[in-house]
Amino acid sequence: MASFRDNWAFGIVTMVWGAIMVVVTVVSILIAAPFLGPRKAFFTIAPMFYRSVFRVCGVTWAIEGWEELPEAIRNGTQPCIFMCNHESQLDPPFLVGILPAHPVFIAKKEVKYIPFVGWAAMCAGVIFIDRGHRERAIGSLSQAAAGIRSGKSVVVFPEGTRTRTGELLPLKKGSFNLAIEAQVPVVPMGLNGAYQVLAPGARRISPGHYRLRVGAPLDPASFQDREALMAETRQSILRLSRG
Repeated sequence: MASFRDNWAFGIVTMVWGAIMVVVTVVSILIAAPFLGPRKAFFTIAPMFYRSVFRVCGVTWAIEGWEELPEAIRNGTQPCIFMCNHESQLDPPFLVGILPAHPVFIAKKEVKYIPFVGWAAMCAGVIFIDRGHRERAIGSLSQAAAGIRSGKSVVVFPEGTRTRTGELLPLKKGSFNLAIEAQVPVVPMGLNGAYQVLAPGARRISPGHYRLRVGAPLDPASFQDREALMAETRQSILRLSRG
């Protein structure tokens, strides 16, 4: 028997509801920010929205391996760079909602000028970088490294874009340059199920199971060079996303 979620009307209703709730969520964050502080307001309110979307659409989720991380990473006192495969547009909100350490994302500076989305990103403490010019991009990465060293853990997708096939793409060098400059641990993670929940070109979220597996931290100083760190991170992400 077909699920009511397979009905085209349900898809339209959820799209409209989702758009309205984005606005409501951001406005709620902005109202709460003067009382809770921008960052706390974001991480208190935004995950409730993301999780409600998953529940309505029939998506379950789980995180594995988190408790095996060092306590300093789990409680946010040790900044790190979480590196994860990227299968779906839902990956960023999913990670925001599920990771207890509340890391932020690195985004191109243009995002801050997008109504509602940019406002929420600034409340969250997203690190914005300038990718439009080589010298400015290098300067932005140095600033991002300084922000990480000062205590901001971040999430990056080292592939640089979403996969279109479900397979892990080649990893870009920029994330690893950042890790080496910041000299903080790299924590590999693997998402499984995201591609099936919202594949590229899909018009609606499909019921399914989102699973995140967290691997052991990698110390950049323990590797001979950037390429060695990239190779080990790639193998870890592959294992975690397939296991």
